[in-house]
Amino acid sequence: MPFQLLSRLSHTQAVFLMVAVTLMWSIAGVVSRQLEAAARFEVTFWRSAFTALSLLVILPLWRAADRKAGLTSAQAGEGVLEHHWGLLPRSKAFWISGACWSAMFTAFMLALTFTSVANVLVIMAAGPLFTALVARVFIGQRLPLRTWAAIVVAGAGIVYMYGSQMWTAFTDPAANASGLVLGSLASLCVPLAGAVNWTVVQRSQQHGESIDLVPSVLVGALISAFATLPMAMPFAATAGDIAWLALLGLVQLAIPCALAVVCARSLKAPEVSLLALLEVIFGIVWAWLWANETPGREVILGGSVVIGALLTNEVLAWRSRAAAAPPPAPDESGATPH
Repeated sequence: MPFQLLSRLSHTQAVFLMVAVTLMWSIAGVVSRQLEAAARFEVTFWRSAFTALSLLVILPLWRAADRKAGLTSAQAGEGVLEHHWGLLPRSKAFWISGACWSAMFTAFMLALTFTSVANVLVIMAAGPLFTALVARVFIGQRLPLRTWAAIVVAGAGIVYMYGSQMWTAFTDPAANASGLVLGSLASLCVPLAGAVNWTVVQRSQQHGESIDLVPSVLVGALISAFATLPMAMPFAATAGDIAWLALLGLVQLAIPCALAVVCARSLKAPEVSLLALLEVIFGIVWAWLWANETPGREVILGGSVVIGALLTNEVLAWRSRAAAAPPPAPDESGATPH
């Protein structure tokens, strides 16, 4: 069964699967450019609704496979919602995580309707740095000097990228200044909500409460769908639009979110962060090739600074952890495994 095979991934298989996950994540921008009539909140509603429907089907199968593989076990006293979908109605952190996912889903799709795919993805790429900053402020997690340097450099890249575009937008009467401002603000909500999400989950784990992120994605999708439904009506989407948005709900969100959790079981956190950066590259290339969104010079330069800062920070973190790790224990012959 495919679910059972995914529970026994090698490191190499996990790397290739994570690359496939970033490919699936990266199609949101180019697919949103294929829509004919769906308006802003309607786009968000249908994508979130199809994500929720997909996870309502996937999660029970997934959790049953995990129990069969011995990765999880049924807990005494767990209700139907927790057993089949992993929902934790009594957990405050779980609902906060779901609300954060809802904010991310809504802000991301709204941002794509206001500004370019490249602008949105570059802002989102800075998510790990926002997370580090929020964790420092709210749970006192200390940041190494390299992370502070990465935050400053990435911030400079974002300021340059948006500063150049803002100047053009406000000095050129033909430019859409309001769209750039609103798109930028909506884009910024995504990494900020993500930072709060990861910090809440980390804090709950420190206090002995484990939060499964895939069920909280389901909650986020449901909240987003119900919250945007009144603003999405009356519906204007064509049958083709709904098909594209169903594709986003299943292939761009539900499936890769579940697969990313599987990859995290076999990959170290820095590896996941580095591979996740491929989404930015893939997403900009797809929009360039199939939606005629050619990234401007300021986006390429500013985005390169942001990605370079993230890449350097993760590589240095990886090396630091490797240097601090104790050497592997010798086997019975006295040789060190390698």
